[in-house]
This record gives sequence, structure tokens and C-alpha cells, in this order.
Amino acid sequence: MRFNRYVAVLFGSAALMGGTVAACGGDDDSGGGSSSSSSSGSTSGAKVIDPKSMDGAKGEITYCTGKDTSGEAAAGVKGFNAKYQSQGLTAKMLEFPADAQQQRQQFVQRQEAKSGECDVFSADVVWTAEFANQKWLYDLTPYIQAKKAKFIPATLKSVTYDGKQWGVPFASDVGLMFYHKGKANKVPATWQELYAQAKQKGGIVYQGAAYEGLTCDFLELAFAAGGKVLSEDGKKAVIDSPENLKALKFMVDGIKNGSAPKSVTTYMEEQSRMNFESGKPAFMRNWTYAYSVGKKNKNAPAFAVAPLPAFEGAGTSGILGGHNKVISVYSKNPGGALAFVDYDTSEERQLQLGTEYSNAPVNPAVYDMPKMKEAIPYAAQMKQGIEQADSRPVSPVYPQISEAIFKNVNSALSGATSPEDALKKADDEINQALATF
Repeated sequence: MRFNRYVAVLFGSAALMGGTVAACGGDDDSGGGSSSSSSSGSTSGAKVIDPKSMDGAKGEITYCTGKDTSGEAAAGVKGFNAKYQSQGLTAKMLEFPADAQQQRQQFVQRQEAKSGECDVFSADVVWTAEFANQKWLYDLTPYIQAKKAKFIPATLKSVTYDGKQWGVPFASDVGLMFYHKGKANKVPATWQELYAQAKQKGGIVYQGAAYEGLTCDFLELAFAAGGKVLSEDGKKAVIDSPENLKALKFMVDGIKNGSAPKSVTTYMEEQSRMNFESGKPAFMRNWTYAYSVGKKNKNAPAFAVAPLPAFEGAGTSGILGGHNKVISVYSKNPGGALAFVDYDTSEERQLQLGTEYSNAPVNPAVYDMPKMKEAIPYAAQMKQGIEQADSRPVSPVYPQISEAIFKNVNSALSGATSPEDALKKADDEINQALATF
């Protein structure tokens, strides 16, 4: 059945960077890709975009996005209008609140009312399945299939649900490993080596509080260890597995033996960053925003970044964050909307996104451009991190899935429950959520 809900979810891992909310969402080789590509039929009958509809499109479209604190969205609208106004096509922007959950509510309210006020939405990467399952989005598969070379393959997983693509990747984000040059000259090859080194050099900090950030941090290790959250068809929880248990025990043992401070169970992004910049910890897992912010802190020790390490005996992974562009099925101008989305993912626009607003482009060619390398010194590491990353579970009930993960993982990290019991409880809670749709 179709699933309507208004669950208040704290997307606490969101970090405002360059006006884009960079929330924490790779590669099937790691076993973490819970975004099943097999069609279950739940989206049967959805409207499908005609890529030719953007050719010569005219009229006005409205782009709805979160609070444009950096001016990035306004710059996009301005550039689009400069390019298309002569053919009679223009765009205007409607800003939603800065809070991610309030943005989602604004989206839901309009779609429930079948409003055509917003033609294009900026959507968090974890909203895809919920909105596609409601048949609120255009199926953009024909467009994506013709434009695949424009995107880093991993980013396409965040727009894929029921075997179709429901959006276009716009701005990505990924967790990176930060390290103090005075304490480590590089990031060790494996998590195990990193934790052993951290124990001797002031520790590692990450996002261990009971919120979305911990879901991301745990899944990075779990997916690298070979674990999964959902079955291939997305209908059953498989989080209670030997691979996931190995990852969770590793995190718990890291706190017990002093590789990570006990206080990490209360840390979100900013607590992690400020602790790292104090100079004590040798390592920090955080999002890309922490690089530019940290470099502005003249009191912070010299540091560098690298992609996340491998899990010994298994593989590498990461968790994608960022935003996609989606087109409302109630748009009166889908052709104009697609033209806007196409412009926003052009090399010109993606280069602007990276060099002027410090966001992570989804177009691989941009990372090799001299202007990008000059503006983002760690562009190569950022690209590699995105390429090896996984999406968070793509499911209409993702908020409940995430809560089951972060609540129980935090309980284990805090010592309130055993890793075994934490995963069993998470498995039960996820299955209960899956039974609701």
C-alpha cells in the first residue's frame, strides 16, 4: 500500500556548507548497496519524463530549495536565466527553511495537495524512495540513461529505487579521514591500523551521538566489512549479521581500549571538529565541510585529508551525502524543469559549485580541471571518497531504519547493551518499519 507519514526525523548530520545541506548515503562490491535495483512494481504507472521535452521549452519554472545562505542557488537561477531567457524560458527560486526536516515537510505538504507551485525540488539523497513510492516524482530514467557519463556512478545510486531513476545528482558529499600532520604522516591502509595508531597518538573522533550522523559512521565500517542493512529486494532486514557484528564490536572495542574517547558517544559534526582542532586527537572522521572551516582556524594544527581506509580482510566504503534535483509530477512545465536540471549538472555549473561554493560536484570531469584543483586542494581525495562510497538504504521508511540503527549502535557504544543485542533489536525494529508499507 502507499505510505503517508509525517515522522519528525533529525537529520543531525547535516552540515550547512556553501548553502547546501550536506547530509550523510556506494559500491556493490562492498556489499553495502542496499538500494535494490530490482523492480517491485510499487512505482508502476508513474509519469515518465520525455528528454526531448526540454528542447525549445518556454515559460517559467519555480525551483524550490532550502535557505540559500551562500547564494549558490541564486547563482544557478541567474546563470540559467542568462542562458535561456532569449528562448522564452526562465526560472525563479522559492526558499524553504534551512532545517532539513522543515524542508521535507514543505515538500510533502505541496505534493499531498497536488500543488504545481514547485516544478523542481532540491531533495536530500535519503528522500528518493519515500517520494517515488508516493508517485510524486517524474521517472527520469530516460534522461539519466542518456547522460550517464555526466555522473560519478556511485551518485546515481541515491536516485535509484524500484529499478528506476527518480532524480538527477547535483551536489554530493562524503566522509573523509582527517589527520594531524604532526602526529601522522598519512592515513593507515586499514581501520584496524588506524585505531591502533590512534590509541598511541591522542585518539580518533567521529560522530557517535544517537542521530543520523552515527548511522552514517557505522554504515561506513559495516559496508566496508561486507555487511548490509536490507535484503536485495528491500523487504527484509539483514543487519543482524556476522559482518555487521564485527564492525560494531570494532567500534565498541575502540572506545573500551582508548582509541576513541568515551565522550565520542555525544559528538556530532561540530563537536568532533572542534575537538580535532584542539590538537589532541590524531584522526577525525568528518564531512568535507570541515576542511575549509578548519583551514580558517589559525590555531588549528596542520592537517590533511584522505579517503576512508579499508576494513581488514574485506573492502572499502563510505556514505554519500548531498542533494539531488527532482521534478514534481504536478509541474505544469516538465520540459522547462528538465532544462533547469540539465543546466545545473552541466560542467560549467558544476565547476562553479566546486570552486565558488566548496561543494562536491557529481560530474567526474570537473575534478580534473585546473580551476577545481586550485580551489579545492583535496579534490582528488574527495573524488576518490565519492567513487568508493555507498548510499544509505533506499527505502520509503528510511527514517525509521536510520533511527533503529543509530539508537541501538549508540546504546552499544555507550555500554548500555551488548553489540549482539543491539543488532538483534535493530533488526526487529527495521522489520517492523518495513511491514508498514
